[in-house]
Amino acid sequence: MKDKFNMTFEQNVFLAKKGLVSNIYNSAKLEGLNVTFPQTQTILDGVNVSGIKLDEITCILNLRDAWRETLNSITDNLDLDYICKINSFVSRNESLEWGVLRTGKIGITSTKYIPPIPILEDIKKDLETILNIPDITIRAIKLMLYGMKKQLFWDGNKRTSMIVANKVMIENGKGIISVKEDQLYEFNKLLTNYYDTNKDEEIIKFIFDNCIFGLELIS
Repeated sequence: MKDKFNMTFEQNVFLAKKGLVSNIYNSAKLEGLNVTFPQTQTILDGVNVSGIKLDEITCILNLRDAWRETLNSITDNLDLDYICKINSFVSRNESLEWGVLRTGKIGITSTKYIPPIPILEDIKKDLETILNIPDITIRAIKLMLYGMKKQLFWDGNKRTSMIVANKVMIENGKGIISVKEDQLYEFNKLLTNYYDTNKDEEIIKFIFDNCIFGLELIS
């Protein structure tokens, strides 16, 4: 697959900032939060919203801070330490620990797949392989799916993986990955299939065709 978009760095950063609320809202819905877009916008504006649980507000504000940190460090070297740093923003006060690799067993709802406890050296080798994929968009998608399946952290793996994948996209002018609300069912179905089979062709195609956005520039 060829990259879907080819923007300048400045254009992609502009796109990310312009769509920040939408990206946070979509990530919140991916986690199953029961919030509306206007409620998300209001929370990000610093206004109290009645009827919203404290942990949902925390999740949204953590996503805001994680995105801010990513955009402020968009050209920094991407390695495991960087991914851990982003998780420390995503999962702050939501998890047993945040910003460090998981040290115990967990399960994933809707699948029999049980992610193994992360082994530091294995993760580093896997990341090196993924980050050397020449096609940047595929590199970003593979990185996102890897983080979601491996469940490197106690919590916030989907959110962390998507933000880190978007670092790759934005830094290289390839657009934004975001799963919209009406795409969640199909995305989750394909993600579960990927967990169960380790075959990623279908979900990669779905993400490429439906979940990558960029500026449509007139030449």
